Amino acid sequence: MRDLKRLFGGGGSLKQFGILGALVVIIIFFQIWTGGKTLQPGNIINIVQQYSYILILAIGMVMVIIAGHIDLSVGSVAAFTGIIVALAMKDWNFPWWAAIILGLVVGGLIGVWQGFWVAYIGVPAFIVTLAGMLIWRGGNQFIGDSATVPVGTGFQVIGKGYLPEVGPNFGLNNLTMLLGILVVVILIALEVRGRRTRNIMRASSEPIWLSVLRVVILGGVVLVAAYLFATGRVGTSFPVSGIILAVLVVAYSFLTNKTTIGRHIYAVGGNKHAAELSGVNSKRVNFFVMMNMSVLAALAGMIFVARSQASGPFDGTGWELDAIAAVFIGGAAVSGGIGTVAGSIIGGLVMAVLSNGLALKGIQSDLVQIIKGLVLLIAVGVDVYNKSQGRPSIIGLMTRNKGGQGPTDDATSALVTPGGGTPDTAVPADLKN
Repeated sequence: MRDLKRLFGGGGSLKQFGILGALVVIIIFFQIWTGGKTLQPGNIINIVQQYSYILILAIGMVMVIIAGHIDLSVGSVAAFTGIIVALAMKDWNFPWWAAIILGLVVGGLIGVWQGFWVAYIGVPAFIVTLAGMLIWRGGNQFIGDSATVPVGTGFQVIGKGYLPEVGPNFGLNNLTMLLGILVVVILIALEVRGRRTRNIMRASSEPIWLSVLRVVILGGVVLVAAYLFATGRVGTSFPVSGIILAVLVVAYSFLTNKTTIGRHIYAVGGNKHAAELSGVNSKRVNFFVMMNMSVLAALAGMIFVARSQASGPFDGTGWELDAIAAVFIGGAAVSGGIGTVAGSIIGGLVMAVLSNGLALKGIQSDLVQIIKGLVLLIAVGVDVYNKSQGRPSIIGLMTRNKGGQGPTDDATSALVTPGGGTPDTAVPADLKN
């Protein structure tokens, strides 16, 4: 039983699996309640397409919140970018690929503007982005004259496109199944590499049967998911927006866990003054997270516009609340310093499956909002209670890895106190030398 508790890297009780377990329970509940509709291929594809832009926002928002800020402007930034991109293709004859580049540049410039006020002028991000929410929403309606602007079919691929059909006809999408098999191969390679690294470092290694069981479980889930995506109605498969989301998850997970800037974000969010004393440029970190958030908001806006086939004056309304909810459900701390990309994605999927399942049952939208609010409150409340009782939080388990590196549950654990000093004189672990 002790080894089984280490199956996914944790050594605590089942309560510590928190949001991941809640996601599984919610999926099973709605699968039964809706008579099997939740896990039908068409519905799974719809969930990815319908909520991919919120999950993309959650990736950027978790970095903002880890650094100790909040961004209320992401929905308006997405809408502002969407109308500019739509007009660029309709009136300025931009090809779809150039319009995408233009949208990312617009998002970057907005991020530079907001990041400058936060990082170098010192205006709280709450105020800067509240102003941005008004400015960019007004800009969307001013530039677009509060009208709906359609986009071309080439551009629509990023929002409503699928992996194409290739090879012989086996009754499913071959590329989707190959993608699933590739992910399983990567999981096996990572497991083998992890065991080899622990052996080289002479660290304690778990039994071989546990590694095999972990790969079998994860690989089985991946292959079943790939099969569901591959066997949807003719012409559908794994969405292009899902591919974009997956690439971003991998890239930003690496950035936050394995790079200097990622460690600096945790250090600034955990203890800004200690990080500055250790040589971390907090202004540069704050500027980066705000600018990055706006770029991802621009991308999310373009994906939404592509799926909707047009940009409208009310695009992006309330998106910031969905993204913030996903991050906090995923285990991030209000005070900063704690959170992961993976946790935020799981939190976003909890809200997505919940909303989708209630919609399948025809629950009224007002009740859906009430239920989502209660889920957010309960999830964060349970996490706070666990930490107050001295137990690892939800995010504490998810970020604990076998190598003993990466963000941990305690915000101050990103800092190492040399010579028995206090946390105020701590030095980030990756800057000790």
